[in-house]
Amino acid sequence: MTATLALEQQALLAALWADDAEVAIKNIAPYAVLARAGGLNDSATRLRRGLLAYRSHGRELAVRALQSAYPVLARLLDEDNFAPLARAFWQAHPPRRGDLACWGDALPEFVQRLPQLASEPFLADVARVEWALHSASTAADASIDVASFGLLTTHDALGLSLCLSPGLACVASDWPLVSIILAHQAAEPDLQQAAASLRAGVGEIALVWRQGFKARVREASPAEAPLLVALQAGQPLGQALAASPDLDFGAWLAPAVQSGLVTGARAL
Repeated sequence: MTATLALEQQALLAALWADDAEVAIKNIAPYAVLARAGGLNDSATRLRRGLLAYRSHGRELAVRALQSAYPVLARLLDEDNFAPLARAFWQAHPPRRGDLACWGDALPEFVQRLPQLASEPFLADVARVEWALHSASTAADASIDVASFGLLTTHDALGLSLCLSPGLACVASDWPLVSIILAHQAAEPDLQQAAASLRAGVGEIALVWRQGFKARVREASPAEAPLLVALQAGQPLGQALAASPDLDFGAWLAPAVQSGLVTGARAL
């Protein structure tokens, strides 16, 4: 890549994300002059139209990409509000990779800081769970290693850990995140029940994991959440169990394995 080409590309990127379109056009015009000198006889009018088309296309791509990753948030805000939010986020946090499916992780914090949404503080946590679901859906595949659970009978719990589902995440909130998301995904609970929990200020811990090829979410119990968080932090099973004194581990383990939440055991 020549130095001139690198400068042209940097100028184009700066123009695509400049706050003011007219300033963007002015800044990129000198490079268009260089291009015309090389045989590309573009007029200033064509330059303006082309740049505006690129900027508009990018903003519409942002809306579609974020609607895919945050479908519940999009429905909660409705299109009239979500589209401007997506365009503002595109402007403030431009993608750093070519794959737009990997873009959008900063949206929950962006939503949380917006003064226009301060009256609906649950939205940022809903977005956190949706990004966890989006990430889990593309996490690496993992199969259950049934034989490895024999380690639970031959090793001390302080020398063991559990292998967890790829993409597993726990999101604790003062709001009924799981009820809100499931009401929109599967109508169970229904929207009226979720709204009632929201008005009552019911808090929930969202548990996200990958079961087979599908990302799932359910409410985590207060007893199991500390265990999972401790295991994710790399603590031995013994310490994780100590952090969850109210958990009946024997009764919890079998359903956790059947659902794909736990995929095996390993010696440390």
